[in-house]
Amino acid sequence: MMAFEQIPKKDWYSILEADPSASVSDLKQKYQKLILMYHPDKQSADVPAGTVEECIQKFIEVDQAWKILGNEETKKEYDLQRHEDNLRNMGPVDARVYLEEMSWNEDDHSFSLSCRCGGKYSVSKDEAEEVTLISCDTCSLVIELLHYR
Repeated sequence: MMAFEQIPKKDWYSILEADPSASVSDLKQKYQKLILMYHPDKQSADVPAGTVEECIQKFIEVDQAWKILGNEETKKEYDLQRHEDNLRNMGPVDARVYLEEMSWNEDDHSFSLSCRCGGKYSVSKDEAEEVTLISCDTCSLVIELLHYR
C-alpha cells in the first residue's frame, strides 16, 4: 500500500475541483484544464512574483493529485483511506472483530456480522484484505477488522 500517511492530508479531489464520484475521464479533463491554467510557462511576465509562486505551487499540487487519482490502483487506495478517515471521524470504534469471527456468505463472496441494532456489517473477500473499518448498513456504529497473524 502506498504511504499516504507520509503525505500531508490533502483532498486530491478538491485540488482537481472534482467530485469523488467523477470518472477517470472527467478527472483527466479537470487535470488537463488546471495543469494548463497553472503551468509556469503560461504565466504572464507582469504577474507579481508571489502570484507566480502560488501558480507553481498549485501546478505541483494538481500534478500530484493526478498522479494519485489518474492511476486506478493508487486511486483505489486513496479512496479506501478517505473512507476509513471518514469512518474514524464518525466516532469511536464499537468493537474489534477478527475476520474469522464473521460469517462467510458463499452467494456474494462476503463476510458479515450482525450489529446490535439489527443491521449488519459486511465486507467482500477482496475488501477484507484492505479495509480496517466497517460501518453498519443501518446505524452509525463502526467495527475494526482484525486479522490473525
